[in-house]
Amino acid sequence: MRDNRRIRGVMFDAGGVLTRPIGGRWNPRYDFESIVEAHHPQVRESLFPQAIEVGQRFLNATTATANRTDYHRTVLAVLGIDCPSEQLLQQLEAPAAGPTIELYPDVRGVLDRLKLWGVRMSIVSDNWAGLEATFACLDIQHYFEGFAISEVLGCRKPDPRMYAEGNRLLGLEPHECLFVDDDPQLVVAARDLGYHGVTLDRDAERSTASDVIVSLNDLLPVIEATRVADSTR
Repeated sequence: MRDNRRIRGVMFDAGGVLTRPIGGRWNPRYDFESIVEAHHPQVRESLFPQAIEVGQRFLNATTATANRTDYHRTVLAVLGIDCPSEQLLQQLEAPAAGPTIELYPDVRGVLDRLKLWGVRMSIVSDNWAGLEATFACLDIQHYFEGFAISEVLGCRKPDPRMYAEGNRLLGLEPHECLFVDDDPQLVVAARDLGYHGVTLDRDAERSTASDVIVSLNDLLPVIEATRVADSTR
């Protein structure tokens, strides 16, 4: 942590911090294979892993959030589908028949406590537009003052504009905000810009580092410590 000044707002990354993908992967969504096979029964199943890997490289290569249709065209090309129909593309981009993401078990309780404490919250996520609707379906949208989404802003973290939009939504100064992400490099970038920052590493059993937590529950004592320190001044 940078210092003991009171934290009045938290800017959360979404995936890996609050939500996880149903089916174990973020992109493409869990029903991608079944949709493609319904349109192209002859597609070789053995090509799907390679196609997904190529698609991930495509996403990683962009400085802004990639166009969703361009992403799907890239993946489909590896499957030998060079000219996908508009119907196929629309189905891949339409809302799924069921949920595609779910909350980690520790999320709702922590958000309830932070709201009780009067801590303002926003989302800062490298994501396609529409995350607000997904959070509404998960019944957690009401916790947040707003969403800083990379596709909407035209840039991705660690671009300072992403963090700035997150704290603008909170109506706070950077030194009053804590940024939480599962990517330590993005947390370092936030701290360099004057924010508090912690990395959430859910795969670790425990951590002795002051800027790494292994459960969202570990965030509460971090914020509580600044509340106590502020009250004694």
